[in-house]
Amino acid sequence: QVQLVESGGGLVQAGGSLRLSCTASGGIASTFVMGWFRQVPGKEREFVAAINWSGGSTSYADSVKGRFTISRDNAKNTMYLQMNSLKPEDTAVYACASAGRSFYSTPLPTTRGFYDYWGQGTQVTVSS
Repeated sequence: QVQLVESGGGLVQAGGSLRLSCTASGGIASTFVMGWFRQVPGKEREFVAAINWSGGSTSYADSVKGRFTISRDNAKNTMYLQMNSLKPEDTAVYACASAGRSFYSTPLPTTRGFYDYWGQGTQVTVSS
């Protein structure tokens, strides 16, 4: 059974940093594209960042570009999201996602429909 578990969320002041982790188990292959999405109440889940199987290709939403860094350690079946210079508008539930098949093209998919597996999410709150 595929499972994605996020950790690392919390409360931080504006300008601070957090690192989210997403640990995969149950059949997530290292060749699968993985990504981070976020959602606030009343709004649709939005794309944050994606990473290919090797980590050599990444994609970011314009709103986080230059502040967030996505990475992965396939040996640990773990993906990370380093979030720096956090802003109150970054407050959301952050969820990790994984495709269910190998993907080797670019650009990396940013739409929710591409991803087959989802974690429960972790709350990130940025105070002003």
